[in-house]
Order: sequence, then C-alpha cells, then structure tokens
Amino acid sequence: MQKCLGIYIENNIIKYAKVSREHDDVRIEAYGIKFFDTLNGEIKQVIDETYSYGTPISVNLANEKYLYFDIFALLSKKDIEQTVETEFETFCEEQKYNKNAFESRYALMPDVLEDEKIRAMDVYVNKIELNRQLEQLEGNRVAKIVPISVAIGSIAKINKNENQIIVNMEEHTTITTIINQNIYEVETLGVGSREILDNINRIENSYSKSYEICKNTTIYTAEVENVEDTDETYLQYIIPIIFEIAQKVQKIVETDWKKIKKVYLTGNLANINNIDLYFQEFLQDAECEILRPRFFKETSQINAKEYIEVNSAIALAVNGLGIGIQEFNFQRANTNEKIKKMLKKDVSFGKEKNGTINLDLSGRLEGSEISLVRGIVAILLVLVVFVAFSMILQNGINKKNAEIDARYAEQQVQISNVEDDTKKLDNKTEKYESLTARLDEIEAKNKEVSTYRQLIPNLLSEIMFSIPEKVEIDEIKNTSGKKIEITASATDYDQLGYFI
Repeated sequence: MQKCLGIYIENNIIKYAKVSREHDDVRIEAYGIKFFDTLNGEIKQVIDETYSYGTPISVNLANEKYLYFDIFALLSKKDIEQTVETEFETFCEEQKYNKNAFESRYALMPDVLEDEKIRAMDVYVNKIELNRQLEQLEGNRVAKIVPISVAIGSIAKINKNENQIIVNMEEHTTITTIINQNIYEVETLGVGSREILDNINRIENSYSKSYEICKNTTIYTAEVENVEDTDETYLQYIIPIIFEIAQKVQKIVETDWKKIKKVYLTGNLANINNIDLYFQEFLQDAECEILRPRFFKETSQINAKEYIEVNSAIALAVNGLGIGIQEFNFQRANTNEKIKKMLKKDVSFGKEKNGTINLDLSGRLEGSEISLVRGIVAILLVLVVFVAFSMILQNGINKKNAEIDARYAEQQVQISNVEDDTKKLDNKTEKYESLTARLDEIEAKNKEVSTYRQLIPNLLSEIMFSIPEKVEIDEIKNTSGKKIEITASATDYDQLGYFI
C-alpha cells in the first residue's frame, strides 16, 4: 500500500493530509490544520501526530511563476526540450534576468487553437527561494515539491468534453483552467485569503480566531438577503477580495472559445458560507460548486466541509502517490536516491545458463567461488564507504550553498534598503532646495515692498510743500519700479517751469 503525507504551507497556516492508495482505492487516513508563528518544529509535530515516520512527504512550491510556449508538434523529444530551453533563455534575456538564477520544469499539452502545435507550460522559481524552502524542510523525507495550482487538479472530477476552472483561494489565489482534461493555463492573482486574515488579525490578535471568523462568515447574495449572524465589521475586508476574484473568473468564463461549463471553488475562502452562490451570480452559463475530492464518500462521521478545508494538502498527497501531472517536481534527487536507482539494475555474477547469469551459493564453495564472494563483499564495502562519504560531502556542500544563498539574499536586501534610503534622501534634498528658493523669493518680495512702502507718501509730501499756487496736478502714475509719471498744468508757463 502506497502512502504519502501532503503538507500545504502558507503564511501562519499548515494544512496536512495523510493519504493511502491501494490499486484504485484512495483513502484519507489523517488530516488537520495548524497555526504557527515560526515553522521550526511544526512539520515534525505533524509527522508525529500522523505516525508518518518514513512516509514520503509532498509539499507546495512557493512563489513560482508560469510561462507558455507554442511548439511545432512534429519535433522530436530532444528538439522540443531544446526549444523550451531556448524560449526560456530568450525570456530571461528580454527581462534582463540571469537564467542561472532560476530552476524550471515544463510539461506538454495539446494546443486547443492550432492542431499542428503543442503547448508547453513552463514553471520556474528563483533558486534562492527554492533553497530557502529546502532548508526549512531539511531532515524530513520530502519526495515532492510541486505547484499547488497543478496538484489541485489531481482531486477534481474532470469529465470529458467539459472544460473546467479550479479557483484555489488560499493565501494567494490561483485559477487553473482545464481544457479537454488537460491543464491549459494557470493564472496567479495578487489577492487571496492573506489580506483578509491579516486585517481580521489586527482586530482579534489571533490568527486561529481570525481563520474561524472568516470560515464562519456568511455573505449576502440575491437569494440570501437577511443574515443575522454575520458581523459587518469583517465583511468590509472579505467582500472586496472575493468580488475581485469573481470578476476575474467571470472574464475567463465569458471567453468564447474556452466554453467553461463548471467552476470549482476551494481554499481558505471556499469555507465562507454562500460563497458558491455569490460566485454563481457572476456566472451565466457555467455551474459553480465547492470542490470535493472525487474519491470522497460522505458518512455520518465525516462532514465534507472538514475535507474541503484541507483540499490543498489532499491534492499534494494524491499527486505524491503518482496521480496527476508528475513533471513539475522541484525536489532535487540526492546522492542516496541516485545510488538506489543504480542498484535496481539487474547485476549478477557466475556461470551463464539459458541466457541468464547466476551465482549458486548452495553447498560447499569452491575456491573460485570464495574469491568471487570476497570480491563482491569488497566491492560492497567500497560502495558503502563511497556512499557515506558522498552523503557527508553532499550535505556539507548543500549547507554551504544554502549559507551562501542566504548571505547573498541578505546583501541584496541591504543594497535595496540603501538604494531606497538614497532615493528618499534625494527627494528630501530636492524638497529642501525648493523650499529654500521659495523662502528667498518671498524674502526678496517683502524687502521690495518694505522699500517702496514710504516712497509714495514722501513724494507726495515733497510735492505738497513745493508746488506753486497756479500749478495743478492732473495725474500721478507709478508706471514701473521707481518710475513715476506726473501730469501737471498751469495758467503761467513760468510757474510750471519752476515746478518742474
């Protein structure tokens, strides 16, 4: 019987599910949710609680990005691989990225719009992010690190000739579009449950309580108008987020050629009461429902909503059991696994019989057989020593690489902070210079006003004491600056000349 422990990790929340598989029978043996401030011992605690010692673990990839390439369908496998690599290199050059800073995986699917082409979906992640995630999981038997947007399709009931969408509203929302039973596209939205839970947490100061409040919230719809138990204090954080997600889903569904018939909702926000009715109001031709694992059979002891809460963890575990797309595993094979694969090859020694080489160890050994056994033992001892040394060396290299990546990332953050501080300082300097120039301008104007303030009265006083009796002032104008024009008239010309 195969078993796998799926662990979905996001901000302050761990969802886990232990799933077993025997032939086509898939069962969920244990599941749950944990809240944490730091991830230090939480994974070990999950392993202890589910008795998953030695059980392979499948976790979600963090901060991945998606690319899509159209490739000519008649190319060979090697040419397709080279084409995808070339396309990715071109993308990195256009974006001014260092190709070696990323790790990527890709899978092929039919191109719906052009029969002579196939579509490659390329998932890539920054190696620093991946190494940090591997460092957090170090010491555990992690068999798979896969994007949750791809793994979530492993538990959905995907019918033939029925295009579907899976909206996974976890910390960040992913929308997985499935065309003709193939994952065709994944869109990652910048919004999700994290904004809602963070806002509620600022009020409640408890992430677990914030999660319960969000889960037990009932939203208003056209069919449900009166909701007495819902606190509108929290609806102000919830409604804008789900409205933005619903609008995006509506836009995808209304794309003519996709012809989406069903929309599945899952993730943290899928636990909100009436969320499916709310989304249905945005969708005309598509049916909307909450995603239940396709192998789930509801009983009196188990409520479907309990499984729906941990859908992401169940999907990771099911994908870890070999169900669904397997090309997007970002876990790197270690030296021990490589040697195990090598030892699986059929290698034996002795006399050949009917095309098969056998070594008969029954009865008393002959001299040649003793020498052969000694040789085998010596080879095995050397191999064991080599494996042990390789593992120690590889672990040392991995730790040093992780330290280098961490130091590099820290330096990059410091450089970024310095650049931000420099920009802020430049902005402050420009603002200070502008204010200084403005003050100088105001001071000059005030000085000019102060200078001119007594000039006119003094001039008029002088005119009053010096003007002859027969001279009349017709007009006095201050044309500009200190320039004054006086228009005067007199009955006697000599009086006017005296005045001038």
